[in-house]
Amino acid sequence: MTRPTEIIVVPHTHWDREWYEPFQRFRLRLVALLDDVFERMARDERQRFTLDGQLAAVDDYLEVRPERREQVIALVRAGRLAVGPWQILLDEFLCSGENIVRNLERGLTRSADLGGPMPVGYLPDMFGHIAQMPQILTGAGLAHACVFRGVPDRVRTHAFAWQAPDGTTVRTEYLPGGYGNAAGLMDDAALVTRRAADLADRLTAWRPEDSTSPILAMYGTDHAAPAPNAPDLLAAADVDGVRLRLGTLAEYFATQPTTVDGLPTVAGELRSHVRANILPGVISVRAHLKQAMGLAERRVERYAEPLAALFHDPSVQRFLDMAWTRLIDASCHDSVTGCGCDETAEQVAARLAEADQLGRAVCDLVGARLSAAVPRDGYLLFNPSPVPRTALVRLDVAAPGDTVALAGADGQPLPAQVLDRARTLLADEVVPAADLPAVLTRVHGRELYGQEVTRWSVSPADATLTFEVARHGDPAFDVEDVRLALADAAQPDRWRVRILAAPRATVAALVDVPALGHAAVRPSSATAGQPTGAAAVVDDRSLDNGLLRVDVAEDGTLRLSTPDGIAVDGVGRIVDGGDVGDSYNYAPPAADELVDKPRAVRVVPRHRGPLVAVVDVVREYRWPVAADVDAGSRAVDREAIVVTTRVELRAGERFVRLRVEFDNRCDDHRVRLHLPLPAPASASYAEGQFAVVERGLTAEGGGGEVPLPTFPASGFVAAGAAAGSLAVLLTQPTEYELTDGGRELAVTVLRSIGMLSRNRHALRDEPAGPQLPTPLAQCRGERSVELAVLPFRGEWHAGGVAEAAESYRHELLAFPGTADPSVALPAPVTGLTVAGSGVALTSVRDRDGRTEVRMVAETPDTTTAVLGAGRPVRGARRADLLGRPGERLDVDADGLLRLPLRSWEIATVQLDLA
Repeated sequence: MTRPTEIIVVPHTHWDREWYEPFQRFRLRLVALLDDVFERMARDERQRFTLDGQLAAVDDYLEVRPERREQVIALVRAGRLAVGPWQILLDEFLCSGENIVRNLERGLTRSADLGGPMPVGYLPDMFGHIAQMPQILTGAGLAHACVFRGVPDRVRTHAFAWQAPDGTTVRTEYLPGGYGNAAGLMDDAALVTRRAADLADRLTAWRPEDSTSPILAMYGTDHAAPAPNAPDLLAAADVDGVRLRLGTLAEYFATQPTTVDGLPTVAGELRSHVRANILPGVISVRAHLKQAMGLAERRVERYAEPLAALFHDPSVQRFLDMAWTRLIDASCHDSVTGCGCDETAEQVAARLAEADQLGRAVCDLVGARLSAAVPRDGYLLFNPSPVPRTALVRLDVAAPGDTVALAGADGQPLPAQVLDRARTLLADEVVPAADLPAVLTRVHGRELYGQEVTRWSVSPADATLTFEVARHGDPAFDVEDVRLALADAAQPDRWRVRILAAPRATVAALVDVPALGHAAVRPSSATAGQPTGAAAVVDDRSLDNGLLRVDVAEDGTLRLSTPDGIAVDGVGRIVDGGDVGDSYNYAPPAADELVDKPRAVRVVPRHRGPLVAVVDVVREYRWPVAADVDAGSRAVDREAIVVTTRVELRAGERFVRLRVEFDNRCDDHRVRLHLPLPAPASASYAEGQFAVVERGLTAEGGGGEVPLPTFPASGFVAAGAAAGSLAVLLTQPTEYELTDGGRELAVTVLRSIGMLSRNRHALRDEPAGPQLPTPLAQCRGERSVELAVLPFRGEWHAGGVAEAAESYRHELLAFPGTADPSVALPAPVTGLTVAGSGVALTSVRDRDGRTEVRMVAETPDTTTAVLGAGRPVRGARRADLLGRPGERLDVDADGLLRLPLRSWEIATVQLDLA
């Protein structure tokens, strides 16, 4: 095979922002490295550097060295320093598709501020790649991708056409040997020529016979700088007929075509183990980080941004920007993955908590303005879904009588169920008369014990001081009046002090709420209504709502049965096994012991309907306390673990909600929830990142790790056959596996491990990182996971799975009213409707005064999205993923926008609403 005439050597560093050391300690190294690199570049015009495809490294550096900003801009403009296009190098499977888009948008925008982005979708170290990445990159104007991990065995050339589910392709460069395939090229000056010749021979094997284009050699590795005299060493190298020159990654791609003509096509996600480890254990390690990511993303994407955009509150934009900063930072491929040190995990958790708090703050600000029109005994309810819904909401309301009813603006009683009643006696104590002044200091203005004083009385006859409190008190109350009354009263030695709260109850109600809009409810004197369909009821060990029946078996598992004949037993079996792996890869002990049979089971009814039927299934197990890595077995000592599964069935829902919780007091183990399928499955269908991906029972192997068929899912995973299927509805990225030849679906609840990486790992040839203890990754303490199970017939896209997941993942949001009780309830308001078969909403945001809506056609068929609003649509236009305006779109006479979509298309439109 003929050698190329030129090798472009790209000096770079792969910068893990935080990993086996926390962020600030790594930043110290980053500043020292870039100080050195930039000083060399100032002295030598031949120097080139590619800064890992992520702006975060630049931002982190300039925060410490702001005086270098102009030098950075000059180097970028000169084409000597390549920055961007990402804000941060993310893990693609552990954040939402919208998070990926915002990451790219921010990185491209920030790169433009610094002189211009590298026009390459550089993805060097992600643990596999999502199916829709080609469409995302192309939609942002990038013509190239560059990848390492996950590339399948059938790729035999350095370039291939990577195809997204919608048919979009992007020319993709594969990095044989990884992003450091030339890392040792200049370690020894005397060996540069020989190593360059070997490199040329290795990389030439990946080129077509007739190729004359340069070869790409990646000269760099983790947290390392290139040799200071790299230009001289390359100039002195004498490789027969081959020129070696320094260049940026952008300079290399400028020599490559942008078309995919003649290239082999690879469709869909890249999750092969054959060429590099994809380290699938990161999906399930430190599961609380994945839960926090899912919660914060939903809060910002589906509640805070739509509320601010649709109900005109630009004052909160800075809060949203700060939330996105934290979400994007947390998505880093060594952050949300949980494969860093304990300090890193703690910082990621704090970042995600702040993102969620910022999202909630935006909801509170906008919601408070909207609920100012609702009487203070009522609530304003926001529906985050783009279709009208009849949904259940739990509210804390005044409950003066034995029954509680609620009504909407039309005065009609709503279906309601009392779930709980609050205590009315908050205090009843006898105190010495001398302590009464101290008792009165408990009153702050009108506030007492978190409520407000409505009435009070002093009874000298029985020496009793009584306060009555409620959510809203008497504006005329003055504690000084109480002091005077006590002073005037006879003075017994001891007083009885009582604090009585107005009766309140937690009530479940079924409420109709418009699409992305709001409706208001308040207590009513009428009799509570009944659900339109069958009620949800509990009968002994069974729950039934007419759409689904759930029976609790003697071993605590569930039998699910539907009116159309689907029946499945054994759902919810808990299986605990050993795990002597690390944060990157699961590994069972050589002599593993599985515990799946409880020692005791009891069923405790909690709510009997008619809207909510709930039982707790309490199972007691004896789990080994740890595992012995060297012995290859689990410990003999046992710990009693009580696992409580809350089983909830709501009126009108075709799925059962499960919450599994326990106090983890064991180490080195994996806990999975098993769900037998109605019929054996040959494939699973997992939703996440703008796609639903079909996966088989095995994974392609041949590389350095055993290819376990454990996979990620974000919105749902479905599997089954013609006789029936199950879908597991999810609220966070979750690991699953089809086991027992496709007969069962296993969902990982917990992986408890104690090492970041192990030097010796049964299922992986080489370490994935340093062997460092991570005691917090044992995840001791209270642990829980929430999911729902939906039996269905037919294909997932025809079985209502996506619609059920949308409903399950997005509860109504309630805001208490603040207006005078004499005010009438406001009428329901529609914010925005997005309808169409298979059309899923992913974002609603304000974009320079227009309402920008992003959606994806999650369907194997073409479809039409129909958009409307609660007010006139004055104009509409398409936009790309970065919000740059495109073609204008027609709005029909009914004020609706009808947008044809190809299968799996990600579409962005901007609406001008009146």
